[in-house]
Amino acid sequence: MENSVSKGIVESFFDKLNNHLDNDVIVAGGGPSGLVAAHTLAQKGFKVALFEKNLAPGGGMWGGAMLFNRIIVQKEAITILDEYNISYEYYQNDLYICDSIESTSALIFACTKAGVAFFNGISVEDVIISQNRVGGIVVNWWPVTQNRMHVDPLMITGRATLDGTGHPSEVAKLLANKNDITLNTPSGMILGELSLSVEQGEKAVVESTGSIYPGLYVSGMAANNVFGKSRMGPIFGGMLLSGKKAAALIADELEKES
Repeated sequence: MENSVSKGIVESFFDKLNNHLDNDVIVAGGGPSGLVAAHTLAQKGFKVALFEKNLAPGGGMWGGAMLFNRIIVQKEAITILDEYNISYEYYQNDLYICDSIESTSALIFACTKAGVAFFNGISVEDVIISQNRVGGIVVNWWPVTQNRMHVDPLMITGRATLDGTGHPSEVAKLLANKNDITLNTPSGMILGELSLSVEQGEKAVVESTGSIYPGLYVSGMAANNVFGKSRMGPIFGGMLLSGKKAAALIADELEKES
């Protein structure tokens, strides 16, 4: 029995990893925008792999506000809550209250059923550059990078990569810091996140979502960090809408290439 348990886990995980060494879309970071983008793209028939350094995908949505497990979503994103069958109740000023645990788990569950391949506990330590285009990511176990162990990584290729790593915009930062390139931002560089403004941050997170370099897209707070926009706190409508926008842009590009 012991041998069967170990073999089953090792063989099935190897099969999943081997099948996703090459993908249509790589999503780095499993926050709300990354989850929505991954789910939407998988539903469209694209091969999607999502890499999350933490044990559980979901980003900051799990914790609500200061561990009060409630989040706010504005009216514009209610159709997305309905799509994932997430419960909500009206509060005031076109704002709705959701349970953060239900919301996060609903997004993750939908992704798994749509065929998104999750790889948790794995961090991105570099990007692949081929012919002046991001062609994938370089990954390692998160504990390996945390402990600065000298262990070589693996490479994961993809036709498009989405940086959904939140406030640090880790993939975009790696690309900008290690290569002599110009990003698709006003300065050609990562501008850095501004202090909190809910209204400005929510608007900007959707507007900033998009391609910043051939093959690389940003969504969620990664987009606001790259474009120098405000953080917005525990309101998540913009994050959900950002994921939908990122998926639409990526799907359009990949369909044109086909």
